[in-house]
Amino acid sequence: MNLRVTWVQPEDLLGHELRQAAEDGRDASVIAARWRAAGGLPAPGAAGASPDPAPPHLRALARTLLDELSALPRPLTADEPTSLPALQAGASHLPPGDVAPGLYDRLHAAWLGRAAGCLLGKPVEKLPLPAIRALAGAGGNWPLSSWFTAVGVPPALLAAHPWNRRSATTSLAENIDGMPEDDDLNYPLLNLLLLQRYGRDFTTADVARLWLDELPAGRTFTAERVAYRNLLDGIEPPLTAVHHNPFREWIGAQIRADVHGWSHPGDPVAAAAQAYRDAALTHTANGIYGAMFVAATLATAATGTADVHQALAAGLAVIPPRSRLARAVRLGIGSARTTPDFDLVVDRLHAALGGYHWVHAVPNAALLAAALTHADGDFSRSICAAVSGGWDTDSNGATAGSVAGLLAGRPDRLPERWTSPLKNRLSTSIPSFDGTGFDTLAELTHMEAVRP
Repeated sequence: MNLRVTWVQPEDLLGHELRQAAEDGRDASVIAARWRAAGGLPAPGAAGASPDPAPPHLRALARTLLDELSALPRPLTADEPTSLPALQAGASHLPPGDVAPGLYDRLHAAWLGRAAGCLLGKPVEKLPLPAIRALAGAGGNWPLSSWFTAVGVPPALLAAHPWNRRSATTSLAENIDGMPEDDDLNYPLLNLLLLQRYGRDFTTADVARLWLDELPAGRTFTAERVAYRNLLDGIEPPLTAVHHNPFREWIGAQIRADVHGWSHPGDPVAAAAQAYRDAALTHTANGIYGAMFVAATLATAATGTADVHQALAAGLAVIPPRSRLARAVRLGIGSARTTPDFDLVVDRLHAALGGYHWVHAVPNAALLAAALTHADGDFSRSICAAVSGGWDTDSNGATAGSVAGLLAGRPDRLPERWTSPLKNRLSTSIPSFDGTGFDTLAELTHMEAVRP
């Protein structure tokens, strides 16, 4: 039996790197032709690994071609830099703002919101948009307004569009019993540990040390798994983000950004800089911008004085304005402002950005911004819009819930149908946090946010 570990085999990474090259303007046509002529396959699907290992000569060629792809000129570098000084030089000046009383309550609502939004999106993660609409509609739940359910859904439809098999047993309405483990919650826990252990002046190397100490390798995916492997191979940051890592502009760093925003209420620039130091372990360019955008948005929402539109504007202000991610976010916001029917907004985004992988940061940031804009601060509409738009459903639902939870201001302002099934209990493989309540997590986060 072959043990096909996903996201690490050179023959699997090469197809993704060729796709990444096409997205960032590198001419990889000659390299792609060499790979095809040798019998190489295109990028694998959502599973991240081809069914069988490549023969030794093809695997060796894949390694060589990955190195050659890395050396190709990058025409978008001027508009999409990765170094922090270049990013800060091009960012808008955002002085710190006032923070209203009640920060603990806002953080409690944000933790609950992140969990609820993530859990809502789990059963339909990886499903195409038509399948999400069909499954929700068959359950009498479209437009999406509550948990997905298999009750009443015709067996033939379930056979054609099965739920995410790893998640359905814990995330359908009839199965929810507390918050199950998910990487969208593991990373905020890790970053809480990061601040406790190293303080706000942590380095990217500190993030790496923490991961090696506390994060099981099997709980990493895409860019995070490649960076983890690179660390074990003796490669140090920031090279961990670029060495044979075609997922460096995907959504992974964005789902790690919440604690950086939560711990800097009213200071989106500092939140974005903190998110950068975390993201640089695994991501570059748009992958980093997604993290900075979310961190700054959350830092502004955490003040208790800003609305969702001001928060999103702060998020946009800290990333390069001509980057693909910034343009996509503006498209999402603009579409949501002018189109009452959110399904039409989603269709427009899929038409414009559907060429990206469903885990890429660019389309998901656009959808997140559109969902938050269209919902105008309403919690249920925020998470339902984010999930109903497809792509990375649990990640987008989680971040939308985090932002909307802050804006709600208190846990009791979140509808009970979302918070009661969580049972104030979080499952995780991060040491010392399994079974922890969201009230306790809010207390620990609040301590970091007010620390001098």
